[in-house]
Amino acid sequence: MSDWKVICRVEDIPKLGSRRVARPGSTDVAVFRNSEDQVFALLDRCPHKGGPLSQGIVFGTSVACPLHNWTIGLDSGCARAPDEGCTPRFSVKVEADQVMLDADELASIAVGEPAPLR
Repeated sequence: MSDWKVICRVEDIPKLGSRRVARPGSTDVAVFRNSEDQVFALLDRCPHKGGPLSQGIVFGTSVACPLHNWTIGLDSGCARAPDEGCTPRFSVKVEADQVMLDADELASIAVGEPAPLR
């Protein structure tokens, strides 16, 4: 059974945008909201050259990396062909307009990964 950590409200994430969740000593998590109010969470680091995905453009269920325009699937964390590579994704739950992330995943996934290039 997972412990869920409340991060914010859905409306606190800009439509077609993101919000960063700080993890002391680790790379932040980017929480995205698309035009359909679906919420996704990925490590804030592109698998290509480490760009900050939180600064990318959200469209559909994808985000374009701001450094080299790679398209990363918000649902999988994987680059769209012909590009290759994946960034870790995090479980998200939305209840009563509250966005929650799995506390165990926040404490364990990609801990110690280098910060994105800014």
